[in-house]
This record gives sequence, structure tokens and C-alpha cells, in this order.
Amino acid sequence: MGTDVYLTRTSSFLPLEPVGNEEMEAVLGMVGGKPSKARRIVLRSNGIRHRHYALDRLTGEPVMSNAAMAAAAVRGLGDIDRVDSLAAATSRPDQLMPGHGVMVHGVLGWPRLEVVSLAGICVAGAAAFKHAWLAVRAGDAHRAVAVASELASVGLHARNFAAEAEHKVKELEERPEIAFEKDFLRWMLSDGAGAVLLEDRPSGPLSLRVDWVELSSAAHELPACMYSGAEKNADASLTGWQQFSPLEWATRSVFTVKQDVKLLNEHVVRATLTDPLRELVRKHGLSAQQVDWFLPHYSSCYFADLVATGLAEAGVNIPRERWFTNLVEKGNTGSASPYIMLDELFRSGRIRKGQKLLLYVPESGRFSSAFIFMEAV
Repeated sequence: MGTDVYLTRTSSFLPLEPVGNEEMEAVLGMVGGKPSKARRIVLRSNGIRHRHYALDRLTGEPVMSNAAMAAAAVRGLGDIDRVDSLAAATSRPDQLMPGHGVMVHGVLGWPRLEVVSLAGICVAGAAAFKHAWLAVRAGDAHRAVAVASELASVGLHARNFAAEAEHKVKELEERPEIAFEKDFLRWMLSDGAGAVLLEDRPSGPLSLRVDWVELSSAAHELPACMYSGAEKNADASLTGWQQFSPLEWATRSVFTVKQDVKLLNEHVVRATLTDPLRELVRKHGLSAQQVDWFLPHYSSCYFADLVATGLAEAGVNIPRERWFTNLVEKGNTGSASPYIMLDELFRSGRIRKGQKLLLYVPESGRFSSAFIFMEAV
């Protein structure tokens, strides 16, 4: 069975002041010097009112690195003494090599310890959580930290699309916004970091015993939906960045984050929620009655009703009054979102002893998901 594992502290870090919907384009810039036609449509659908960008308001330059944001979240855990394992996740590290985790370790300046880097998109944060959980559960670590961070804004700034805009002058005269699959995500993603401390014994006024962490992928049946550093081909395969010339990296905006919105809407709920949740009902005897707090990570308020339908179809119809999300005010910070959401609830004083929490983390990259089940002790 292994050692029981307890989540004893949480932390989140959101850079600078919150940015409202009408300020976004001033911070991120206008592509081709023209306001985005997609912005208002996307914001109306996603329901986000405020988010954070680690960008200087005047220059648009980043004020800190992704690794520095992650380290700030870890420091927010307070004085935690000796840690045996650090698992760090992000979808867009500051560099291709070395791994993100060792860069975070370097910023922290901690003594020698196990460090692991987890890649992917939203589920990367849950994978870091699982590594830390397993390290403690196996007895390899008495205390482990998992951290997830996203510095999306650097890639969303208009300067990243300038070469493509210039390359497609004629097309842009007729259609001044960049392709919707690129522009869509400029108004969806933002910056932030979150961390948790996992230990082999409870500590402090509130601890959550982590009973299980389940990850699954539907990549065997579905193509990539959200991607960066690649272009999607007619047969839905990806051609990676190394097969393009440096000129094409710019003129095709190869490194921007892109999303196949049609594919997303058709499959995300079934592939990341209903199908895997049905399996968890069988495996763990999970029921709606067991869940006092449901923490769903979704990118847009548009998906709330679809998630409710997916839960019902899986036989876990958790009423909305038991849901907790802070998407509207904290924004969609990808792999960090579940940590930032959990941190707010953990610190709110609303969790009572014996209550059970279920976190749901979907990822549209190639349709994978994570579920984390905990009980307050």
C-alpha cells in the first residue's frame, strides 16, 4: 500500500497587478497594428475578467523568468526545512535545455536534492504532483514539493507575430487578424505559479490526505489539438520545429501556441472527463455523494455546462454548489491553474475535517486528463 501522504501547505504566485479585459491588448500589443477581431468573441465566451501577465506595462518585456515565478510560488510555502524531492512542471520553459526543474532549483539555491522536470501542457502540473506523491508514498522522500508555473504572456505578445503579419500583407489586408487558432489563445492564457508541500505525516491546522492520483491519455484515438513548436498537416500529424528553417519559424509563427477549436469542442469532454471518470467509478467506487468539493480546471466558463453534463453521463453528478473555481478572477494559467485554485480554497477556511476533494485537470494537447482525490484530516 505504501505510506500515507498528506498535503500540508499550498501557495500561489501571480505576477504584478491584475489586467482587465479592456487592458489586455495594450499589454499584449496589436498584431499588424490592428485590433483583434477575435478578442471580444473569445472573452465573451470564456468569462475571464482578470488575469496576470509578468510583462512590463510600458515595454512589454518580461519582468521575471518562468523559473523565477515557480521559485516565488515555492517560497510562498514558507519555512519548510529540508525537502527531499522537487518536481517542477511547465508547458513553456525558459529554454529547451536544461530541464525546467533544475533551473527552478538553481533560483531557489536549495542544497542537493532529487529534481524532476515534467513536460506537457495542463496535465504536466498534475504529473509533478503525482511524482511528489509517489516519492513520499514509496518512502523515498519524507517531504516533497510539486510546483507548476506558466509564463504564457511572453509568447502571446504581438511582436511574436510581426514577421508572419508582414509575410502575409495581402491576406492581412482582407483579414487583419491572425489565424483564429492562434489569436484564440492570446485571449485565453495568462501567467502564474502554484506549489504544494507533501509529507508523510499531517501538519498544521489543515492537512489533506492524498488517496489517489490518476492520469490517462486518449492519444491512441485522437490527434494533437493544442500544440506549439510544430505545424499541423492535412492528415492531422505534426511536423516539428526542427524540420523548418529559422526563417519559417518566424514567418509561420511556428512557436506560437495553436488550438484546433473544432476538434476541442467535439472531443474534450468525452475524452478527458466522461470516459476516464467512468473507469474511476469502477476502480475506486467513486460517487457524487463522496465529493464535498469538486475543483474543475477548465479554460473557459463556456465549458462549465459541458463538464456538468459529462459528470452526469459518467454517473458522478456533483451539484454546482459543491464546485470551486477561480478562473474568472485568476485566469487560465494552464498547468498552474489547479494549484492556484486549490491554494485559494485551502486557505479559505471552508474545508472541514472529513470532507473529500476531487480535482479534475483536462488537457487538450492530445486529450489527456488527471484526477486527484483527497480527504481533509
